[in-house]
Amino acid sequence: MRLTARDVSFTYPRGDHQVLSGVTFDIPDGASAAIIGPSGSGKTTLLSLMGHLLPLQSGTIQAVDADGTDHTLADTASWVLQTVSLLPDRTAADNVMVGAYSDGANRADARARARDYLAQVGLAGREDEPARILSGGEAQRVAIARAMASHRPIILADEPTGQLDTTTSATVLEAMIGAHGQRTVVIVTHDPAVAQRCDLVLELRDGRIVDHAGARV
Repeated sequence: MRLTARDVSFTYPRGDHQVLSGVTFDIPDGASAAIIGPSGSGKTTLLSLMGHLLPLQSGTIQAVDADGTDHTLADTASWVLQTVSLLPDRTAADNVMVGAYSDGANRADARARARDYLAQVGLAGREDEPARILSGGEAQRVAIARAMASHRPIILADEPTGQLDTTTSATVLEAMIGAHGQRTVVIVTHDPAVAQRCDLVLELRDGRIVDHAGARV
């Protein structure tokens, strides 16, 4: 799914300045893109506009499939939010199965997806543990597995490796974007190593994209 933005600007209600101003980019189908920049540059705001968590005020953001058909990102994207929200009294597998159910999977398929994606993020054998006993980093990995289990063509992730060490971050990134070409992944990150792993880097400063470059060599 190709993602495009054209001349997107945004000001929060009662705000005294534009958070985003004239943002334009093009993320090819199946590519991974990192959104980087200093705190307050508009990274999370842009991601929220892409995922319809905030309403567009001006400009356009589109998801276009290979046939040229426009799709609503709310229906084609799964989320990994900074604030991990799991069902605490349900198991890790149950939480991941929620993502599969949102894609119409039956129980057997959802269970198989949960086992698969938990293994991919380094949590094999932890499927039946209640979410409430997981560490912050483990809970974050469950949330990532849940997003992948939806099988939606786009993943929007806000600092998905923020609570993870270097080795675990590498494992999670391989799971999210290693199967190149299967999904379009957009990651807000402060970690240069994460940005380097992505196909494209969109650098935001003062609400504008100042660089739109490929990160991989």
